[in-house]
Amino acid sequence: MSVARPLGSTSSARIPAGGDPRAGARSGANLHLVSTRVPALSDREVEVLLAWLAAESKSEAADALFISASTVNTHLTRIRAKYSAAARPARSKASLFARAIQDGYTTLDEW
Repeated sequence: MSVARPLGSTSSARIPAGGDPRAGARSGANLHLVSTRVPALSDREVEVLLAWLAAESKSEAADALFISASTVNTHLTRIRAKYSAAARPARSKASLFARAIQDGYTTLDEW
C-alpha cells in the first residue's frame, strides 16, 4: 500500500473565539490562533497505524504485520504522544482515523 506523506509543515488559521470561522471576520471580534501542526510519524508508525485502523483489534493488526500486540500498542502510544505534543490529541480510534485523513496519511477513498 502506498502512503502519501505530509511534509511536516506548520500552518495556522485564525478562528474567532466562539469557534465559527465565519463569525467576527468583519466585526473585528477577538480571534485566537489555532495550530494545525502535523507530527512527523515514521514510516513504520504510519504502517502500524493504518493496519490497526483496518483491523478489528490490536492482535489482528499485529498478526498482519508479524509483530506482537504489545508492539502495536507501543507504536500507538508514541503516535498519540506526538499528536498531543502538536496540540492535537487523538485519544480514540476514531480520532486517530480523522487525524490520519487530515494529515494525508490516508484518504477516505482507500477505505
